[in-house]
This record gives sequence, structure tokens and C-alpha cells, in this order.
Amino acid sequence: MASSGTMPLRPPAPQGAAVLEMRLGEVRQIFDSMDPAPFRERDLDPKATDYIVEWAEEVPRQQPLALVVRVSRPVDAPSAETVLGDAVREYFRRRAVAKRRELAQLFRIGRVSLVIGLAFLGMAIAAGEALAALISKESWGGIARESLVIGGWVALWRPLEIFLYDWWPLRARARLYDRLAAMQVSLHRMEPAA
Repeated sequence: MASSGTMPLRPPAPQGAAVLEMRLGEVRQIFDSMDPAPFRERDLDPKATDYIVEWAEEVPRQQPLALVVRVSRPVDAPSAETVLGDAVREYFRRRAVAKRRELAQLFRIGRVSLVIGLAFLGMAIAAGEALAALISKESWGGIARESLVIGGWVALWRPLEIFLYDWWPLRARARLYDRLAAMQVSLHRMEPAA
């Protein structure tokens, strides 16, 4: 810790980095108080996480990120900045892994849903043709056949929704968490008001 009572940025924020500055009473406020894990594995406070994520969403994707935490109370350990940086980066690394796991699970559900939907569509088409052949009036047979075919196509709605739309937000969130996991974190002690 420097003699002036501040902890310098180590290393300086990357050139052109978007910097988020958080002012806290003490370092532990950034962590979830209900999580009993040691600091390096502890979850961040949900409000702090939301604040950091919302800020990062507004920063252009190619711009590096940096977090500066300013505390008003003295920091006990000289390695507090390293512990804080490791904890923040590890938290977002775990979140990125969890989002990728969620994405993989969504694709599994999509594949199973697609097989079920295609099988149902095939059965609906076959049943519609058979029903149309059994019904003597051509107009009623056509209505029954088309109704079953429409029902078969509706069965494909969910897999198409997964493969066309649902996966994009998960992948984007995982990439955002990757950026946050690479973010530089520094710790400063605020100067007392004169």
C-alpha cells in the first residue's frame, strides 16, 4: 500500500478501456453476504452484479473493460487488490460456463423437440391422408386432412423457435461474461474528506 493511503492501479487500465468506478465502504460489500465461501470463490452481490453487467452491456464489444473499486475504510491485506480481482474474474468466468451449459442444454432440447415434431408431422400427414380417403364428402375430407397437417406444423414451432431465436441471447450473455472475466480490477482507498 502506498504511503499516501491509496492503492495504485496495478497495472494501469488498458488504453481506451471503459472504466466503471464503484465506491464502497469496504471491499466485502461487493460480495454476497449470504455466501459462506472464501472471497476468491464467493459470489458477487446480486445488485453489484446487475450494475456491472448493465454497464458492460452499454460498452462497445471491442472496447476493453476495467473496474475501479474505491473503499473508504482501510484495507487489511496488501494482497486485497489481487484477491478482489481474482474473485470478480472467477465469478464471471463461472457465469460464462453456466450460460454455455444452458446453451448446450437448450440445443439438446431443440434436437429432441425437432425429432418429436418431425415424427408428429409425418404421422399427422399420414393420418390426414387416411382420414380424407375414408370420408366420402371431399370438402370434409380436405378440411380434416389440412387440420392435421397444420397441427403437425405447429408441433415444429418450439424447435424452430429454439434454433432461430432462443439461442442468440444465451450466446451473447456468455460472451459478455467472458469480457467481464477478462476485466482488469483495481482497488483504491478513498482519501478522507478534509
